Amino acid sequence: MAVSSEQPSVGSATPGTYRAAVVHRFREPLTIEQVSRQDLAPGQVRVKVEASGLCATDIHAAHGEWPVKPTPPFIPGHEGVGIVTELGPGATEVGVGDRVAMPWLAYACGVCDYCVSGRETLCLEQQNMGYSVDGGFGEYATAFSRYVVRVPDGIDPLDAAPLTCAGVTMYKAVAVGGTRSTDLVAVFGVGGLGHLAIQYAAIAGGRVVAVDLVDEKLELARELGAEFTVNATEEDPADAIQRLGGADQALAIAASPTAFEQAYGSLRRGGTLVFVGLPADNRMQLPIFETVLGGINLVGSIVGTRTDLREVFELHAAGKTRVIREVRSLETVNESIADVEAGRVAARVVFQL
Repeated sequence: MAVSSEQPSVGSATPGTYRAAVVHRFREPLTIEQVSRQDLAPGQVRVKVEASGLCATDIHAAHGEWPVKPTPPFIPGHEGVGIVTELGPGATEVGVGDRVAMPWLAYACGVCDYCVSGRETLCLEQQNMGYSVDGGFGEYATAFSRYVVRVPDGIDPLDAAPLTCAGVTMYKAVAVGGTRSTDLVAVFGVGGLGHLAIQYAAIAGGRVVAVDLVDEKLELARELGAEFTVNATEEDPADAIQRLGGADQALAIAASPTAFEQAYGSLRRGGTLVFVGLPADNRMQLPIFETVLGGINLVGSIVGTRTDLREVFELHAAGKTRVIREVRSLETVNESIADVEAGRVAARVVFQL
C-alpha cells in the first residue's frame, strides 16, 4: 500500500487488519477488502475513522488523471475524521481519545521557506492524504500528529469531514481573492465546494452570484445566501454577470476549462480570478491583451493550512455555516463515484465508517 513508510518506520506494531476501499488499477472499480495495519512511525498516530468525505480529487486519484499520479495500490480519502486510538513514538500534539481531522496535507518538512512563512501547503517535501499516503476510506488511518487538526466538541464528524477539504479549500480561496463587503463574488460550480464557497463569501460581506448547470443546485445556492443565480445552459454566465456590473472576484471551482474561461469573462476591470478546480484537461484560453488592459489578477489557491482549518471549524461551531451532505456506507464507494461524476449529488457524499 502507499503509506508513510517513506518516513522512518520504527514503532509499535498493531496486529490485525481493517476494512478499506482500495485502488488497484486506475479507472477500475475500487475493492472493499481487508488490509494490514502498518507500524507507526515516529510522530504518527492511528485514527479510528468515523466519517470520510468523497472529494473530486479522490476520483481524479482513482482514475490517475493528474500529471503526478498516485501509485496503486492505495487507499483514497483526505476528508477523514475520527478518534485517535494509538500514539507512535514522539507523537505529542494530540492524545488518545481526541477527535481529529486528517486533511490533504498529511506531512510537510516544517523547515523550508514555505513552511516557516505559513505557506506549508506549498512545501516541496509534502505528502498528501489519500494520494501519496493511504487515506481515510477505511476503518482506520495513519496520520502525523503534527498535521492533524482537533475537531471542536459539538461538531458532528459527518459535518467535520467535508469541512476538512471542501470547507478549508473555499475558506482559503475567498481569503486569497480578497473579498470585501459590497464586492460581487461569482461562484462557478455549486456542489461540494461551491455550496461552502457561497457561505464564506457571504460571511466576508460579498454579494454572491452562483453559476451552475442544474436548477436544483441553483435553488440550493439561493437557500445558502446567493443573491443571484445563473444557469449556464440557458444563458452565457459571463454576459449575465457583466450586466450586474461584473464580478470583483470569480471563484473557478467547476473542473472544466470552459467554466474557467467564463469566470474570466465575468470579471470587471481590476477583478481577480481564483483558480480552484483542477480539470483533467489542463488548459484554458487566456487573452493577454484584455488581461493587461483590464488589470486582471490571476491567482491559484491550494487548500488551506492547519490554521485555516481551525478557523473553519470555529465558524461551523458558531453556527455560521451549513454542510449539505448525503451519508452513505463505504460499500457504495463505486456507485457514489458514479453519482458524483454524473452530477447526481447535490453537494457532498460522506462515508460513515
